[in-house]
Amino acid sequence: MRQAVVLAGGFGRRLRPLTCDRPKAMVDVRGTPILRHQIDWFAESGVEHVIVSAGYLAAVIIDYLESQRLPLRVDVVVEERPLGRGGGLKRGARVLPYPDEPWLAAYGDICTRFPLAGMRAHHVRHAAPATVALARSARPRAGVELDECGRVTALETAWAPGARVNAGVYLFDPDVVGLLPDEGDHAPSALARLIRIRQLMGYPVDAPWWAVNTSRDLADLECGLGGWPSGRLV
Repeated sequence: MRQAVVLAGGFGRRLRPLTCDRPKAMVDVRGTPILRHQIDWFAESGVEHVIVSAGYLAAVIIDYLESQRLPLRVDVVVEERPLGRGGGLKRGARVLPYPDEPWLAAYGDICTRFPLAGMRAHHVRHAAPATVALARSARPRAGVELDECGRVTALETAWAPGARVNAGVYLFDPDVVGLLPDEGDHAPSALARLIRIRQLMGYPVDAPWWAVNTSRDLADLECGLGGWPSGRLV
């Protein structure tokens, strides 16, 4: 599992004014951009090459990465117009260095840290083309339903306390790239098709997890709520 795509093209409107001068992936959590937390996590898990799929204020990401000593190689692809999550993932995946190997994908607003080797082993064991990490959320979010074999049957179900949610971290086989749309979201297209044919596996994770969508999310994360210990993210 040597390569990953980070989706970092969104506007982050619900995080304004913090995102008036930076993309959401560059918002600081405990003094470090979310993107850097993800890069360090990937490097610790053996990832060698990350493609950042950027759009809004992409120059901020590029300038930051050029100023840093990074633990792995990072390249940035910039969309000329908004392509949506699916289009952004596909654009990033098209330039991965190992096109015949599986690849990780992560949303650029996710803060978590769990052993990716375990997710890889789960993916291989079940021989599905796609696996999605399933976290527990402290906040109401769309839930995920699984069948008796752990395959995802629905991604947008009613939330209940303790329910699993889409953690925004995926492991895809190379063939999944062809299922992604050139523009638009991947949930109603590629993911919906994989669910329909029972080829999207769920991988439950119990590590702390947070999606930084609003200023309240960020404040709670900084205070150590939702499972994160106070202090630096490790």
